[in-house]
Amino acid sequence: MNSQTNKDELESHGDYALTAVPLNARRGFISMTAVMLGFTFFASSMWTGGTLGQNFSLWPDLLLVILGGNLLLGIYGSLLAYAASKTNLSTHVLLWHSFGVKGSKLPSFMLAITQIGWFGVGIAMLSAPITKYVGIPYVPLLLVGGLAMTYTVAVGFKAIELLSMIAVPAILILGFTSVFKAIFDAPEGIDTILFSEPSGSMTIAVGMSLAVGSFISGATLTPDFVRFSKNKRIGVFSTAIGFVFGNSLMFIFGAVGAIATGVSDIAEVLALQGLLGAGIILLVLNIWTTNDNALYASGLGLVNITGLKRSHLVWAAGIFGTVASDFLYNNFIGWLSFLSVSLPPIGGIIIADFFFRARTNYPSVESFKPQRFNGVAIVAWLIAIAVSVASPDTGVFSVAPLNAIVATIVSYAVLTAALEKVAKRAIPKSVEALKSS
Repeated sequence: MNSQTNKDELESHGDYALTAVPLNARRGFISMTAVMLGFTFFASSMWTGGTLGQNFSLWPDLLLVILGGNLLLGIYGSLLAYAASKTNLSTHVLLWHSFGVKGSKLPSFMLAITQIGWFGVGIAMLSAPITKYVGIPYVPLLLVGGLAMTYTVAVGFKAIELLSMIAVPAILILGFTSVFKAIFDAPEGIDTILFSEPSGSMTIAVGMSLAVGSFISGATLTPDFVRFSKNKRIGVFSTAIGFVFGNSLMFIFGAVGAIATGVSDIAEVLALQGLLGAGIILLVLNIWTTNDNALYASGLGLVNITGLKRSHLVWAAGIFGTVASDFLYNNFIGWLSFLSVSLPPIGGIIIADFFFRARTNYPSVESFKPQRFNGVAIVAWLIAIAVSVASPDTGVFSVAPLNAIVATIVSYAVLTAALEKVAKRAIPKSVEALKSS
């Protein structure tokens, strides 16, 4: 066995964490769409949809909020998907270009620690309703669920791909079953669902902010999965389908359930509909697929920080998230939400660097000689966080994550262009100084 074969095997085992995904490991449209749908099929989106369903009539206001919010997510994710599917690099290697090799470790840490936190929260979100409705002891359920999810992530992308292939059609069947039952059980059929009076009041702008904010931190990690696409078209279209269709569908499932039953918890909705078994299956598959994506992304971030073996880091992160899951769920959801404010600008910096500075052309990993640290990226990141925090609670500009992304792209592009102009002006002067000496 030659040295190249050994190298390929090592990179394959690490799921190409710090290299471009080679051609023979890339996936087609069906595979990538299943993975991205599995990523966006998340119970939290259903609960968000349930909350929106209690504040808007389904037609037309709620559909406008859902489609508008997820269209923005789809555009953001698709821009990142284009960069990832053209370079076949993870989020963290893409950050080498904008933050520098050493500088990328800070956003990698933020992304990794936040996703480990959400992984732990997801395990508790899964275990609590199963304990409530079935009576399985809570702590053993946490441990078994967390370790099972960690195992699939340790295996790598192929396990996530297989799980998504199983979970996506099952979730679609169960979700539509709940919707059809809600329609058939309603006094006036579909009219009851479409034109029900909301119990709360929320503006369109606030609703869209909730829709965008519910998954935008996850959308920032799109490159970690789309880098396996065979080409740019597959990467962009599978991402757009995942966010615009998949995430919208989760909102609608949750909203219809909330309108029909008055509760936003999808497990409770299905239990009230007499579909407890279906509700548990949906909850398990729903959370498992998204939790695996979160832990997988955190593993790639930890590899960038430490340079250690991906599978070992996944097990360490998974065990920590599992053991701390109940504590995280009860104490740190607010903190994790605050951390999520800092994540969208990271994607904005990738977009600005790839499309505006590099003009969509990055050198290969082998020939790339990155700088160690890029202060412009840090400054743009801080500007974006400030803009996000300062965003108003109501009105057109209340979608704080979107404000942060736009602020990042503009500030990074402007600052980079200004520094390049300064550098160009300095070159002739330095040449003249050398001649005169």
